[in-house]
Formats: sequence, C-alpha cells, structure tokens
Amino acid sequence: MYLQKISLKNKYALVTGAGKGLGRACSIALAEAGATIIALSRTQSDLDKLEKEIKKVKGKTIKILCDVMNYEETKSKLDKIKVIDILVNNAGTNLPEPFAQVKQKSMNYLVDLNLKAAFNVAQLVVKKMLKNKKRPGSIINMSSQLGHVGCEGRNVYNMTKFGIEGLTKGMGVELAKHDIRVNTVAPTFVATPMVKNFFKNKKFKKSALSRIPMGKLATESDVATTVCFLASSASSMITGTSILIDGGWTAQ
Repeated sequence: MYLQKISLKNKYALVTGAGKGLGRACSIALAEAGATIIALSRTQSDLDKLEKEIKKVKGKTIKILCDVMNYEETKSKLDKIKVIDILVNNAGTNLPEPFAQVKQKSMNYLVDLNLKAAFNVAQLVVKKMLKNKKRPGSIINMSSQLGHVGCEGRNVYNMTKFGIEGLTKGMGVELAKHDIRVNTVAPTFVATPMVKNFFKNKKFKKSALSRIPMGKLATESDVATTVCFLASSASSMITGTSILIDGGWTAQ
C-alpha cells in the first residue's frame, strides 16, 4: 500500500485559540481524524460549544480555560496534562494600521500574542514531548501568506508571522533528531468571522481578492484538512517548512 490514511487515533492534540475560527475548525477536524482534543481558550462558552460539536463526531475533549499570554497560568494548566502528541499553535489576531500610525499598545499586543505566546506554548509542549520519547510529535504553527510576503497596513502582523516562520525552521532542524516535526500552515484570507469583519471595507475586499489568482477565499476546511495531514504520520518526512494555502497569492 502506498496511500497513507490520516488517522490520529490514540493521539492527544492541543489546540490554542480553539473556541473560534480556525482553532475551532482544526479542533473538530482533528477529532474527526480520531484525536482527543485538548482545547485551550479564554472563553468558557466557546469551549462548551466546541465540546458539543466534537461530541457530534464522537470525539473527546479536554477543556482548558486559559489566556496564552499569561505564561504562569498556561504553564500551570499544561503541567496537569500528561501527554501531548500534536500542537496546533493557533491563538493569534491582527490589528491592521498604517505603518506610521501603528500604536505602541497594538504593536505590543500583537507581538505578545502572535509571537511570544506562540513561542512559550511551543516550548512548554516540547518539554513534555521530550519526556515521552517513544511518541513522535508534530507541531503546527499557524502562520499566514503574510509570513512570506508583505502587505500594506499589516506591518506588525507581517513581522510576527515572518517570526513564526523563522521559529518553525529553527525548531524543525533542532527537534528532528527527537522525532518532533515542526511546520506551519500559511493561509490566505479565510472565511472566518475576523476576515468577514475586515471585508466590510469593500475597497480592501476587492484588493485582496484581486491578488488571489483563484479568485476566492480559503475555507476553514481547507486549513483544517492540511493541519490534520501535518499532524499525521502521512507527513512523516515533512518538517521545518510551510504549506501555503493561498490560491496562488505568493506565486506571483
């Protein structure tokens, strides 16, 4: 047999920012593939809704109410989890502003959430993975096409996502000998509530869609399916790289 199936049976997958958007979609998809989901969110109601959705696909959920920007709280909560095989390092956001008008407050917030918190969660998980040497690990950092190319009005987001790409390459090289793979998925604009809010600006919507040769947004399913592939043994020789889900944006 040459075709490997995506099966995550008996795997434990931590998803940060699991309550909404891509985190929610990835959590459900990973559960469909057989993983037990360790769902981390700072909103209890979102965790409760997610748990119900995962039950519909006969999956299991461990709920963690936590803000990833609080290192001590995150460490304390994750210390109670014995095994993590998969990390989807997803928590993040964007606060678009023209470069000359970027506020220190918004710049610090994006760096703290998109970059520092992602680093801290990855480090905490890797320490746990290293203790469970017989279990291969897979870390998927949520990046963006804007971790590969620039975009006006999104300079700080660019900075954080380029940082995530660099971190991923370094981790991929260093952790390969421990059978821990590290990759990113880098979507174009995805049909999530956050992007729908951005697209209320018709000029920006037209500009964004004009840069995607396929002329459409990515779906949550497009991203979640790729995450499941990277989480599984079907991608066992893929590490330190990025899978672009951008409809051709960065090929131009």
